[in-house]
Amino acid sequence: MRSEAKLHLSVQYATEKAGLPTRALFRRWAKAALAHDAAATLRVVDAVEGQTLNRDYRGKDYATNVLTFEYGPDDSLEGAPLSGDIVLCAAVVAREAAAQGKDLMAHYAHLTVHGMLHLQGYDHEDADEAAAMEAVETFVMMRLGFPDPYQYHE
Repeated sequence: MRSEAKLHLSVQYATEKAGLPTRALFRRWAKAALAHDAAATLRVVDAVEGQTLNRDYRGKDYATNVLTFEYGPDDSLEGAPLSGDIVLCAAVVAREAAAQGKDLMAHYAHLTVHGMLHLQGYDHEDADEAAAMEAVETFVMMRLGFPDPYQYHE
């Protein structure tokens, strides 16, 4: 029987925005979505950095809510953890939560879970992948005590 997945998470705050989740909350949410050992950095950024990263790495010149940079395990080390970076743009997360009538912490939790699933290889490029990823996200969020993130309250 496999033991619980291990997480090494570094949380960086690169914005002065008020009302951000604590490192402990980010860790709890990230761990809840974890099925494989992982080493990750979660960085909360402002709109300028969010836009720069999205433009430079995805070719889209606007800030987005979450970006995940998955580096995979180090193939030279047997049993090495997954590794990557998750970037959350505080301004976009706050704007979306307000527009969708969601609790801000619930939205941060959802995007943290979403980013962690991307780190583990989940995607939403087609309808089947999206449905599978959304089902896992909903399960994890409800296990954390949050409502279904895909039920909007506009």
